[in-house]
Formats: sequence, C-alpha cells, structure tokens
Amino acid sequence: MMEKVYFDHRETLYCGATFDEKKRITLPVGFHTEKYVKRAKRVEWEHVVPAENFGRTFGEWRDGHPSCVDSKGKAFRGRNCASKMNKEYRYMQSDLYNLYPTIGAVNAMRSNYNFTMLPDVKPAFGSCLVKIDSRKVEPTIESRGQIARTYLYMEKRYPRYKMSKSQKQLMLAWNREYPVTSWECVRADRIRKIQGNTNVFVDINQCFKFLNR
Repeated sequence: MMEKVYFDHRETLYCGATFDEKKRITLPVGFHTEKYVKRAKRVEWEHVVPAENFGRTFGEWRDGHPSCVDSKGKAFRGRNCASKMNKEYRYMQSDLYNLYPTIGAVNAMRSNYNFTMLPDVKPAFGSCLVKIDSRKVEPTIESRGQIARTYLYMEKRYPRYKMSKSQKQLMLAWNREYPVTSWECVRADRIRKIQGNTNVFVDINQCFKFLNR
C-alpha cells in the first residue's frame, strides 16, 4: 500500500494527517490524545471493517482448530488460527480495499467499534473530529463516503459478512450523501490493478471523469 497505492498521497483517512515514507506522522494542528501517545507518532493500517467483525464468522476464530497449537503445545484460536487455517479468511483480512492509513492512536481507540452518529459527544482528538463513546464511533465527514463504500464492498464481496440492518442503512445513506472523490477513484484504480477486482460502489462513470482529465 505504501509503495503502490499511497506513494503520492500520504494522508490518513480520519484526520488528514500526512506521513512520510518511513511512516512518520505529521499531526494536524490542534490534534491531541491522552491515550496511546506513542502510537500517535506513527501511521498504522486499519481494517475499516474490523477483522473481528468478519473473523468471528469462521470456526477457526471462534473455536480454534486441531492444528492451531503453539511451540509449547498450547492451543490457540482467534485471528492467528483463522489466518493459519482458512484461505478465505486470509483473503478477507488482506483485502486492500479495506485497509486505510490512520494515526496509530486513532486506530487503537477506534478498536472494533461500529460507526454511528454521536451528536452530543465531544471530539476525542481535539481538531480531528472523530467522536468515540460507549463502544461507538462517529468518523469525520471527509471519511464517511469512503467508509460506507468499503463496508458495502466487503458485504457484497464476501457473503459470509453481513452488516446489521441499522449499520447497512447508515452506510447506504453515507454513500448517497458523500460522493466519490478524485482520490478515492485513483486509490480504487490502483488497488484494482494489484488485486484484480473492482469495488463496484466506487462509481465507474464518476471515476472516468476524474481519471481521464
């Protein structure tokens, strides 16, 4: 992603922070965090649809597998077991359309929480207007369209993953309200060339106008 997708657009999804080729972050003016301070200094690659959200649909994640035993003979399950034993899980967790650069502290505090609207909650990071409360997250306006089209893509691409009714309604609304941007088109086109498939929710006709200027 660093070398083939984001090489000329090193900017994080939620806060618009820039980063260099060594993953060093330049935080936006007014950004602050009291938690995960060290992680605020580096870029991390986040699964916008959290791996746990689709990982728990795999038996290897929930229950383990006879072959998931470490060097000390202890059985393990979860992400590592699913990654070791299930090819479909590996495809899902490594899907480039679902990976975005974020400030490490934001990634940590977002955790695997679902997105929603939190009108009465103060931003968690100062000038970066991400809100977090009661295991829910309201993302920045600038990120909502990309988030929506990522969730819709993951559900269509991998039928075992299903959003809740309320989450699906929110993503459909954000998809309508926040149109595809020129960078989103460039990003999707680069991933298509690497991965070999398209995100059909990144509108082809709109992107054609952007990519052929």
